[in-house]
Amino acid sequence: MSATITRSVCPYDCPDTCGLLVEVENGRAVRVTGDPEHPFTRGTLCPKMLHYERTVHSPERLTTPLIRTGAKGAGEFRRASWEEAIATIAARWQEIIAAHGAEAILPYSYAGTMGLVQRNSGHPFFHRLGASRLERTICSPAKEAGWQAVMGETPAPHPDEVAESDLVILWGINAAATNIHFLHGVREAKRRGAAVWLIDTYETPTAKTADRVILPRPGSDGALALGLMHVISREGLVDRAFVAERVQGFAELAETILPDYPPERVEALTGIPAATVEELARLYAKARAPFIRLGSGLSRYGNGAMTIRTICALPALVGAYGKRGGGLFASTSTGPAFALKEVTREDFQARPTRLVNMNRLGHALTELADPPVMALYVYHSNPAAVTPDQNAILRGLGRDDLFTVVHERFMTDTARWADVVLPATSSLETSDLYRAYGTYCIQRCRPAVPPVGESRSNWDTFALLAEAMGFDEPFFRQSADELIDRLLAIPTSMREGIDLARFNEGKGVELPLPADAPRTFRTPSGKVEILNPREPEPLPRFLPAHEEGGTLPLMLMTAPTPYALNASFYEQEELREKQGGMCLMVNPAEAAARGLADGQRVVAFNVRGEVAFILRVTGGVPAGVAVAEGVWWSAHAPGDRTVNALTSQRLTDRGNGSTFYDTRIDIRATA
Repeated sequence: MSATITRSVCPYDCPDTCGLLVEVENGRAVRVTGDPEHPFTRGTLCPKMLHYERTVHSPERLTTPLIRTGAKGAGEFRRASWEEAIATIAARWQEIIAAHGAEAILPYSYAGTMGLVQRNSGHPFFHRLGASRLERTICSPAKEAGWQAVMGETPAPHPDEVAESDLVILWGINAAATNIHFLHGVREAKRRGAAVWLIDTYETPTAKTADRVILPRPGSDGALALGLMHVISREGLVDRAFVAERVQGFAELAETILPDYPPERVEALTGIPAATVEELARLYAKARAPFIRLGSGLSRYGNGAMTIRTICALPALVGAYGKRGGGLFASTSTGPAFALKEVTREDFQARPTRLVNMNRLGHALTELADPPVMALYVYHSNPAAVTPDQNAILRGLGRDDLFTVVHERFMTDTARWADVVLPATSSLETSDLYRAYGTYCIQRCRPAVPPVGESRSNWDTFALLAEAMGFDEPFFRQSADELIDRLLAIPTSMREGIDLARFNEGKGVELPLPADAPRTFRTPSGKVEILNPREPEPLPRFLPAHEEGGTLPLMLMTAPTPYALNASFYEQEELREKQGGMCLMVNPAEAAARGLADGQRVVAFNVRGEVAFILRVTGGVPAGVAVAEGVWWSAHAPGDRTVNALTSQRLTDRGNGSTFYDTRIDIRATA
């Protein structure tokens, strides 16, 4: 049989949402390449997706339902039919509802797939069930809160505008791992003569793209931004005309906040020499169109929202928000392109149920009462690996009275603790609709290959559960494609003018930006709101992180790697080998002070736990910092715990986000 080519989309939690070409022979994907006709990703794929067919057809795929036979966490199961598995789940849930009420059931999901239907397909089911709701804030809600405090609903510029900048600042983003297609525009800007700076906590792989690398102390980026603004204001480098016409609150900032951040104090807060702060401020202010690409990592501290807010204020002082090729790109907001309420169906709730923050799952499973969490349903997520405070989560998952169901493709850390495991499809086996958060592209895809084994999609699984629980709404009896058709039949202004012919062929298309975007500010005042009277603190300032002044000497960065995405892709041995094992990177001085050597097995520890790593000594990590890239499965780790045994359930200042990077540790040799 000759091969066929089907278009698809990368489903993972990455801003680029790449277009794929899938070569299929005899019902199997044999090759996955980038789609050269995609308007933003243009045929390039990251190392993770170059062999996505190895994930789809991995020998480690779960292909039948499983029911636990051994102790929790032992990973001992027997095969079962779908009929038995669904009946078991429904019966146990009905018992729990009768004894404790439906709020004793908690769903847990996040971004294992970014497709609008498959990702959100549990919402209508759990709303109808009356289960507890999950506050899904593990990624970057503090970043969104910080942006909105200054810019409101102002859309981001088109990411390709960066090519027209003469100074590009990659601030808190390892684009080589998480946003590779944005670097096309950065390289074009460099070709035209632009300077590129990287501001981060260590020399990430993106440092190779930069002309200059600035490494402030973790959690101090807001102080650096205030120091730059202090110098710009002090030396008369402010774009007075732009500020007078289009900025609210600069005078108040200059009078009450900026005097407290001279370069000398900023040096003490950030570790960046005062002379460097002054130099950077002058270069930034004198650039024709400086462009900041703001990552999400620097929002994952206790001061995350205020840090983002402060950095977002910086371009306003030099008028960069009014210039093509200038300003700041945080993320695109393409939510209004589709009537997502038709998927999530909040109207199925009899009443709003309690909200459980996903970053505090450990607390929810071990301490929450009235009612306690008696059942956990996990889909497209691996909380035993990716959620903060791993030890608390494992204590909860080990409860004899907790009934856990995991819908998964692989025997992940979480699946090992389940009572029932359901085999899930990959994105190549399902229909879905995608929108991006780093571009303005949308795309529809249909299955490229049939489901592997007995695997079922999220949508189809919730349809089975709805039937078993006696839900009679016709909504649960439609197919994923019928729901997608329903979404596309509802017009939205954001989709007006798209290339419908291309879209209907399954190709990626761009949502057209309004003619006045992004230089018309969608805030209540119509201006950039440095002063926001609706915020608890009307002006941005520097807030300390949770671990500011902590007693342990090293700040732990739980960083991305080009060869995995959070806890995804660890089923591919080749990608694990490229990471060189589960490593902890430290500066040579830190290793020498502890008598440690490169390649040695060490233990990182704090009050929450201990984790074994392979030590990697590198000058690319500053003193006082330790870096662990990737979120490994325990099956491939040096010990029985992974990096999130060290991180905390504490939340950000705004948005209730995660504080993964706000963690102090020390290290020692293994016994």
